[in-house]
Amino acid sequence: MRREALLYDRLEGNAVRCRVCQWRCRIGEGKAGVCRTRVNESGALYTLIYGEVSSVAVDPIEKKPLFHFFPTSRVFSLGTWGCNFHCKHCQNWQISYAVPHAGGWSAEGAIQGPGRQITPRASVEMALSQGCAGIAWTYNEPGIWLEHTLESACLAREAGLYTVYVTNGYLSEESLDAIGPYLDAYRVDIKGFGDGAYRELAGVPGSEGILRMAERAKHRWGMHVEVVTNLVPGLNDEPEQLAAIARWIRDALGPDTPWHVTRSFPQAEMIHTSPTPVGAVLRAREIGLQEGLSFVYPGNMPGGDAENTRCPACGALAIRRSGYLTEMVAVAPGGTCASCGKALNLRGC
Repeated sequence: MRREALLYDRLEGNAVRCRVCQWRCRIGEGKAGVCRTRVNESGALYTLIYGEVSSVAVDPIEKKPLFHFFPTSRVFSLGTWGCNFHCKHCQNWQISYAVPHAGGWSAEGAIQGPGRQITPRASVEMALSQGCAGIAWTYNEPGIWLEHTLESACLAREAGLYTVYVTNGYLSEESLDAIGPYLDAYRVDIKGFGDGAYRELAGVPGSEGILRMAERAKHRWGMHVEVVTNLVPGLNDEPEQLAAIARWIRDALGPDTPWHVTRSFPQAEMIHTSPTPVGAVLRAREIGLQEGLSFVYPGNMPGGDAENTRCPACGALAIRRSGYLTEMVAVAPGGTCASCGKALNLRGC
């Protein structure tokens, strides 16, 4: 569904400057930006994905993954087409690699079809009808869907639903500040620390702006933040790099910020590689704990007790998890440990 974009500047010669993400694409007339979902038509910028939905599901919130945000709740999850990254290991490449063509979208030559169209109001009504506690924009980068997600988030707030971005974190400051008053949780990927991993894995210049937006989400807008690092052997799993990520989380977001270190499986342009060894995920978890993080969770693999939430003060089991099955064991009202009273950085309890 085509709609004029919210954040752009008109330039000389019918060019435009998109301000939705940190690419800040200068787009000539008749051309598209990096994400391929925003096009310049006669000197005005239009989004092609307003209301265009590639994926819809009712998920446990733990699948995002968000372990400390409304645990055990169900969330209405939507994704659109395209992305402003081109990650070689993307787990959802069929929709994130997709580009528009006559009658639908295609990824690497595979026709995905036209998808479906959902208005913001319809998405809120569907979430309520399915008994969901909130809405998450996920599966691909929600920041490129700003016009739709912003309108939806406003309506969701009015309806008493929580809101979640599952994001690569490459939003512009203007985008984050536009949706900030209406967004409750910010689950951000940190693919590496420093510029090398980002250039190699995602084709973007570096990580500094991504870190800065995560800090702004938490400190300026009061969002609940959780971090994911999907470990890719030889590219972002070095102990020094993982320790640097853990220290940044500890110092910039707080030691009680959950860090999910997840196992990567061969997909997209890395289909011929091997999955991340289980031992590498467990070593990354130990690094996070040694650097002073309270909650480090392995992902995309059975985690045993490491999946559970234990109080960092007294060690009591607060939340038990097995896959996406979650049991609240000893959490007091307000999200504190029922045994010793320590705050566990739990929202929605």
